[in-house]
Amino acid sequence: MTTDPASPACQSAPLNRTPTASPPPGGRTAWAAWAVSVSVYFVAVIDRTSLGVAGLDAADRFGIGASALSTFAVLQMLIYACMQIPVGLLVDRFGPRTMLLLGATLLTLGQFGFAFSHSMTPALLSRALLSFGDAMIFVSVLRVVGPWFPARRNPLVAQLTGVVGSIGNLGTAAVLAPLLHSRGWTVTFGGTALLGVAVLLLVGLLLRETPEGARRPARCTAPGPRPRILPQIRTAWGEPGTRLGLWVHFTTGFMAASFAILWGIPYLVEGQGLSREKAAVLLAVLVLASMPCGPLLGQLIARRPGARTHVALTVVLGTGALWAVVLAWPGGHPPLWLLVVLMVAMGANGPASLIGLDYARATNPPERLGTASGIANMGGFLSTTVALLGIGLLLDAASPGGDYTPGTYRWAFCWLYVPMLLGVVMILRLHPRVARRAAEGTSVPVPGHRPAQQGK
Repeated sequence: MTTDPASPACQSAPLNRTPTASPPPGGRTAWAAWAVSVSVYFVAVIDRTSLGVAGLDAADRFGIGASALSTFAVLQMLIYACMQIPVGLLVDRFGPRTMLLLGATLLTLGQFGFAFSHSMTPALLSRALLSFGDAMIFVSVLRVVGPWFPARRNPLVAQLTGVVGSIGNLGTAAVLAPLLHSRGWTVTFGGTALLGVAVLLLVGLLLRETPEGARRPARCTAPGPRPRILPQIRTAWGEPGTRLGLWVHFTTGFMAASFAILWGIPYLVEGQGLSREKAAVLLAVLVLASMPCGPLLGQLIARRPGARTHVALTVVLGTGALWAVVLAWPGGHPPLWLLVVLMVAMGANGPASLIGLDYARATNPPERLGTASGIANMGGFLSTTVALLGIGLLLDAASPGGDYTPGTYRWAFCWLYVPMLLGVVMILRLHPRVARRAAEGTSVPVPGHRPAQQGK
């Protein structure tokens, strides 16, 4: 399902990385191509996070408890994580436009199904379909970015992509939450499904994968030897930068993701006694804080790639320290200002997770970039799955009757430190090896990343 560089029928031609190919142009046309592709990601984030503001409503609608409710988000994250390598291979073979069209179709069908579900089984199936579509979007958008922008601009454009996702998340908190309580379940989720139809038409009519005159990625569409899928995966995984990217993504993003996707509103309403309106505002603070963080981190990493690991560890350890203060606060009710500070800190988690994808991009050649990005992108969704499931199980274990107290939430949220500590250990193990390879010049040379400065 991907290019075999050794195959005469599928010669590997690195996209926009050879002297005979036109260099990535940048400019207005490039930004237009990015805008069309990122519109799908915008809708995907809305669909993905819509359950976060509807968790309490979903529990009432389907008559379920915390562990059953967490099943929705766990299924969603698990499918997303497991699909990243297949999606990377498919993007490498069929191109991002095809995958964006397929992803948008599945997203739309899943959200329509969820809008009309009245019991847990069809709702789970709809959420699974949505997750398959969601899994195809982000890696495809990054693949669109490659041929349109110079390599030195890729970290910034990737962070801006994350900002657009944050805007979608903000729309979930600011628009979907009040709409859900004023217009009801079916109208709210049906309306977001219609957004999927709009972006599907937009991509189908307007998106161009590559600039005029640029080489397309080599795809194994001609007759010839069977595509070598496993060697492609093994080669990408064998690059230490890919594995470091996975663990950076694993460690940085899950605390904010698990909070925004499912447990934020229940924690703030049931655990802290806030109104739904105040809880939605705090969730919006988390999203708003992520918006300036993305471009700032993108510029920093582009100028000082050697700081990538240090930035990622600073973000995750700082967020973990703030959670420790919140969870240890006497009485279990920290002041509102401390919750605001925590939301701001978690706002940096998503942008920091994109550092992992930058490691994958900087250490792999273009013909396996989709595969490597898919591997790295699995990390945060695996850790989010672990966090979501662990919190739900601990809540039900501590309060089998469903009467969740501040103490119950305090106990359950301690689970966040399990994936955090695992990820930090793995980053510290891999970072010296990647830095050594970069210093020796044995990593894949990528334009815009000088080996002496990578310090990965």
